[in-house]
Amino acid sequence: MDRRYYFERNLLALSHNPGLCSRLSGAETTLNRYRFLESRSGEIVPALVDRTGAAHPLHSMIDPRREGERLVSILKDEGFVVFLGLGGGYGPEAALNHPGVAHVLVIDYDINGIAELFCSREYIKILGDPRFSLLVDPAPETLESFILDHYRPAIAGGIRTLPLRARTEQDLPRFNAAADTIQRSIEKVSADYSVQAHFGGRWFSNIIRNLRTAEGQGKSMAPVREAAICAAGPSLDEQIPLLKKHKAEKTFIISSDTALPALLHSGLEPDAVVSIDCQHISYYHFMGCPCRNIPLFLDIASPPLLGGLSDSPFFFSGGHPLAVYISRRWRPLPLLDTSGGNVTYACLSLAENLGAERITLYGADFSYPQAKTYARGTYIFPFFGKKQNRLAPLESLFSNFLYRTPFLPHEETPTAGAASAVASAVAAAVAAAKSPCYETASLRFYRKKLEEKAASMTAEVISAPGLGVPVVITQNRSRNGRMLKIFAPGRPLMSSAEFLVQYKNAIAALPNNAADTGINAGDRQVFTTLLPQAAAFKRRYPELAPGELIAAVKNHCINEIDRVLGCS
Repeated sequence: MDRRYYFERNLLALSHNPGLCSRLSGAETTLNRYRFLESRSGEIVPALVDRTGAAHPLHSMIDPRREGERLVSILKDEGFVVFLGLGGGYGPEAALNHPGVAHVLVIDYDINGIAELFCSREYIKILGDPRFSLLVDPAPETLESFILDHYRPAIAGGIRTLPLRARTEQDLPRFNAAADTIQRSIEKVSADYSVQAHFGGRWFSNIIRNLRTAEGQGKSMAPVREAAICAAGPSLDEQIPLLKKHKAEKTFIISSDTALPALLHSGLEPDAVVSIDCQHISYYHFMGCPCRNIPLFLDIASPPLLGGLSDSPFFFSGGHPLAVYISRRWRPLPLLDTSGGNVTYACLSLAENLGAERITLYGADFSYPQAKTYARGTYIFPFFGKKQNRLAPLESLFSNFLYRTPFLPHEETPTAGAASAVASAVAAAVAAAKSPCYETASLRFYRKKLEEKAASMTAEVISAPGLGVPVVITQNRSRNGRMLKIFAPGRPLMSSAEFLVQYKNAIAALPNNAADTGINAGDRQVFTTLLPQAAAFKRRYPELAPGELIAAVKNHCINEIDRVLGCS
């Protein structure tokens, strides 16, 4: 059968990926990247031609299909399989026939070589399977984005990378780089999955219960020019007099929920408070705090009680799949970047969205200077005060809290660029204190994420001198003009009750299959909103098979929505 026939058949099976089809159509197929041999079992075996002209068969010359079956027989609970190298496609084909495999990804390089392979035999069994994906010459960011978007640990289980040795050995640098990117992507997915497993249930429950309050949200927040962000580090105690001065000068004060009681106890009322935590511990930040007249900026997944604490609640989307779905199908919610993982980062995102030109950070220690954990007046003091007894005095409770996580060794702080003056001032303050600054892995992660965000912003961001680890911000001083945005939600398309009914029906209509492939785009959006809840269920019920897990999650979410509708 001629080469053109195979090529066109394969492109037709790949028609769902028009970008790759276009690249293959323009590729050169006469460069003799491969020779094609016949195995003893009668199958075509591609042999890669090296620079010396030697041909290296990519599969067994006895029975390549049997070899592919043996290769995937090592799979246990890994439902996401990555092949490095396409070859004749025998490994991916065997993986797609293996029980429990939810997705197969093949990564290869050289578009001309792939075009030659497509001229040699039919790949339509794998190309036409919705669980199969092919990336040719992917950039590292493209590969990382693909894995982050498609790998669902709750559904697929583990992930396994299987290299086609004869192929990867001929292009080690690029395949090694791909393997490194895959590993980094897995680490990110694992970290995100761990958070979903712990909070997925709470997120869903809070979001659907906040919709009724969010339905009545009609106010908007005008832009600001200068903002001060208050974190709850120990340095805040000494910085409050400076904050009061800025307040008198009309600086817009944005407080983290943790810092709110410390500010109020010092007689300083912020202009806005931001809260992103879905846990009930968030209540402690507001207990005893008169905040009826203070605008509260709440993630839509915040505990429902918080929305009633202020006459001006502003709900925003922090990127949860259900929040994204709500913004598309019910009411557009303002989007704040919460990827930094902590509330100070979210405060910085709010200041950016309000168009601030100059932002100063207070209490942003990202460490425990002088062995102190938080500023005076924050929730931890009354919380431990109520828990203390003769066997567990207040000092031991604070000590246990301080030492609950291992500390990191001191990290040298760069002092180059625009941040040098601030870094020097903070370093001098630390030295003057003559006391160590304790830093944990999570606090360092939060600090570096905030530094990265601040460096990318057009607003000038500085950190007030304090006792903690210096926040070093090196910014590009070129300004593209002030970003003037009104922070407000869009108009609801229907009532919250009507939306919940539609959403419940959409959940009920989803199939109980093990993946989101093979369903239409609308159903896929609904399916994605259930993934954090699925992660939480998988953590609680690890014995559930994928189909059983999805059925259980659907049933739980429908019952939760019915409870909310019954209370409306």
